[in-house]
Amino acid sequence: MESTRVEQFARTELAGLRNQLMQSGIDSWQAAEVLSVFLAGRGYGVNPDQARAAVMRIEGAGCSYECMQSELQRVALVM
Repeated sequence: MESTRVEQFARTELAGLRNQLMQSGIDSWQAAEVLSVFLAGRGYGVNPDQARAAVMRIEGAGCSYECMQSELQRVALVM
């Protein structure tokens, strides 16, 4: 499998994403869509199932920036 590089996202970008993900009333499907839009806006694709799994892991880890960066790098598909 070819190795691809995903950028390090700025903490301000991650903070904005975290705020969107932590909104009350948002379910895991909506959160996965938020994550997908975040990545698409930066030129990456993502598998919807992987996006939902990443959201679950991010929520379980308390949305630390390090965890978020790791999950985004894991699921982002370089276009």
